[in-house]
Amino acid sequence: MNLLVTGAAGFIGSAYVRRLLASDEPDAPRITVLDKLTYAGTLDNLQLDHPRLEFVQGDIRDAELVDKLMADADQVVHFAAESHVDRSISGADDFVLTNVVGTQTLLEGALRQGVETFVHISTDEVYGSIEQGSWPETHPLSPNSPYSASKASSDLLALAYHRTHGLDVRVTRCSNNYGPHQFPEKVIPLFVTNLLEGKKVPLYGEGLNVRDWLHVEDHCQGVELVRTEGRPGEVYNIGGGTELSNKELTGLLLEACGADWDSVEYVTDRKGHDLRYSVDWSKARTELGYRPRHDFAAGLADTVAWYRDNRAWWEPLKRRAQGLS
Repeated sequence: MNLLVTGAAGFIGSAYVRRLLASDEPDAPRITVLDKLTYAGTLDNLQLDHPRLEFVQGDIRDAELVDKLMADADQVVHFAAESHVDRSISGADDFVLTNVVGTQTLLEGALRQGVETFVHISTDEVYGSIEQGSWPETHPLSPNSPYSASKASSDLLALAYHRTHGLDVRVTRCSNNYGPHQFPEKVIPLFVTNLLEGKKVPLYGEGLNVRDWLHVEDHCQGVELVRTEGRPGEVYNIGGGTELSNKELTGLLLEACGADWDSVEYVTDRKGHDLRYSVDWSKARTELGYRPRHDFAAGLADTVAWYRDNRAWWEPLKRRAQGLS
């Protein structure tokens, strides 16, 4: 079986590919990675010498290239996306072009070439903000940032290709991911690397925004269950089960890095900052047997240790990101 994985030089996609390549089952898929290698992607995340892996550098909006790769693919797992909310606020063009137009290009190519299954990776941010309780998959979408609006648009396009054309599309919506190999612009790797460098960490507002934290390997477990066991046309929430305010998370990171609150700089809150995200992932649990396996305290400690031990991985990326801002 041939699997096309988009955006797999990035954080979550590369973790998914590493998971699949670790299998020695006789029916383990051959994987083609399509990645543009934007600032957030690096080949250091991939086992390029693996016999079941082929890497192709290219844009998911390149219809000719997409058609060529889809012709050899049995299934698609689509991770490729612009994903940083702050960047979407300062400029939304790339988010619309990649997340909306790019997804439509892939869907059209999959339809033309008769791809069996198309798994579209989305985010809990498409639901907006929720004061209490958790969102089921049936909750209306109410995105509040250009990033989440672009992802909501791509979700609707993907589901439309199922309903209109019968394409086997399955959508996942995950909570906040953490773990090794995450680009150091998101809160956990940004704070950890800043603290390791002896710098301050920027905490938005009063730090009261709440997120559910999901280890990237648990997310990849959920994606694989959706790919292999999910139903066409369905949406599956994938959560981690650990809700923390940003201030609570900051305290844990300070402790893990041997720093104190003098290392925290309170900054003006982000525009349109959603207060709380929380997904109800009982559907994935009931239908697919999904359960997060990583204890958050242990997973966070392992993540901090990984960044402490792999400065050669993140220091060049961080310099590159600072050069872009």
